[in-house]
Amino acid sequence: MSLIEIKNVTKRFYKGDETITPLEEVSLNIERGEFVSLMGASGTGKSTLLNLIASIDKPDSGTIVVDGTEITRQSRTKLAKWRAANMGYIFQTHNLVPVLTAYENIELPLLLLAMSRSERRKRVEIAMQAVDLLDRANHYPRQMSGGQEQRVGIARAIVAHPRVVVADEPTGDLDPETSQQILNLLKRLQEQLDVTLLMVTHDADAAQIADKQFRLDCGKLVQTGGRGFEPNVVRKSEKTVG
Repeated sequence: MSLIEIKNVTKRFYKGDETITPLEEVSLNIERGEFVSLMGASGTGKSTLLNLIASIDKPDSGTIVVDGTEITRQSRTKLAKWRAANMGYIFQTHNLVPVLTAYENIELPLLLLAMSRSERRKRVEIAMQAVDLLDRANHYPRQMSGGQEQRVGIARAIVAHPRVVVADEPTGDLDPETSQQILNLLKRLQEQLDVTLLMVTHDADAAQIADKQFRLDCGKLVQTGGRGFEPNVVRKSEKTVG
């Protein structure tokens, strides 16, 4: 069974009398430990799909099951607890708290879990070591480069040992060299931690680092490359891939 099973998911937004449907009956299966990249033009629903998988938002119809839990049917309270224990989120703009040190920013997700201070310290130190930032533990965001800030964001996303990490344009604000370093780091963490990783990107070259590549277009999801991709095979439906 796939770790993530998305079935016939539709999401609509309403702007006055206008109905916007970024996702229409989208289905996707993601295996445990896979690295999947998602591309598409601005406004096609990439971040919307990421937020649905991360349980930040809910679809209008369809189901999303993550590791046996149907998150589309959970209450907000249960979802908050589930998200803290199972989901890591990497943001394009880092979203670090400016008055907290790198260590304190990384520790934040653990404060939502029943965990001793010594266990929190152990996990933060392991996460910081994984992203090569132990020497920046007491630095504030303003004292770090953009690449270092993103490494803090990645450490924060993995510190709770989540089953899934979603990354929304994790290299969007970085220069090419730093972007490649971050991509290599994500790939290494995926392999070493056996984490399942879903990354939204506008960069075709960045997308290639993933095991599978998909594109969102007019509400539909289509595989464009990677493992299991057969470009010469005409699919009966472009709505379901996995």
